Amino acid sequence: MKIDTTTVQLVLAIAEEGSISRAADKLNLAVAAASKRVTDLEQQLGTKLFKRQPHGVKVTESGAKLLAHIKQIDNLIGRLEGDAQALSHGRDGRIIIGAPKAVIIQSLAKDISRVQEKYPQITLKILEENSQVIQQLLRDKVIDVGIYEKTSGFLDLEKFDYQHDSLVLVYSRHHFQFPTEPVGIDDILNTPVVSLGKGSAILSAVQRAHKSRGRVFRNNFTVSGFDTMLALVRHGLGIGLMPPEILRGFHPEAALGWADIEGDWHQRSYVLSFVEGQAQEQTLRNVVAQLLGTKSQS
Repeated sequence: MKIDTTTVQLVLAIAEEGSISRAADKLNLAVAAASKRVTDLEQQLGTKLFKRQPHGVKVTESGAKLLAHIKQIDNLIGRLEGDAQALSHGRDGRIIIGAPKAVIIQSLAKDISRVQEKYPQITLKILEENSQVIQQLLRDKVIDVGIYEKTSGFLDLEKFDYQHDSLVLVYSRHHFQFPTEPVGIDDILNTPVVSLGKGSAILSAVQRAHKSRGRVFRNNFTVSGFDTMLALVRHGLGIGLMPPEILRGFHPEAALGWADIEGDWHQRSYVLSFVEGQAQEQTLRNVVAQLLGTKSQS
């Protein structure tokens, strides 16, 4: 099977845009040429990736499964190009680190700055994904170092403690009222919740809390970021859950309230794992040692 980088980028762009013509424009391709690339690839794969519709295309069920592999190919191509570029510039190689947004904001950005100061010859790249995806990327060796929520761990890799945090409840004072003392899970069971999506540590925490009361969490609103979460919370569509440090970073206005949470279901532990075989061994070990070393010094 032959599949080139342009076709990989084209298929991913079509899935994102929902249109062959818009994806072609994005990659500066003629629409006819783009359409032929998709048709040729579908013939090679023996299945349809997209279903043509009057106003665009829709990813098929089989296409959704194959797109995950195509995305991995794109990631690996990016890794190859990045590593080659780093080596050609006389650097000691490149290390790719994956982590959820909360970890990057609270700890990893500062720690990477320290790593870069000590090892300026190493190229570092960050991928922001939820805990579940981070582990998948580690398993597939797309990234070298992954940080993810401990309770969501499914990899048979050594795990090192990296970060601990907890969530606070965020709400609109115009739409909800909560006491000044810590809020219990029973106080929010019947309240709409704005949560991060599948694979996120926040969603897992809320699901565990509901399960402890024999309830199933009905996901009211799912978002991909804390900024979107706050936008919905401001309009009273539900309450949100986020680490207090991240909330402070948004400089919340007086109309937004926050409350501590009772119990331990909102407390989270993040671990660091790494895989060998892709990056230079000593380079990887230097970065991991420095990341874990900053934890013991904090």
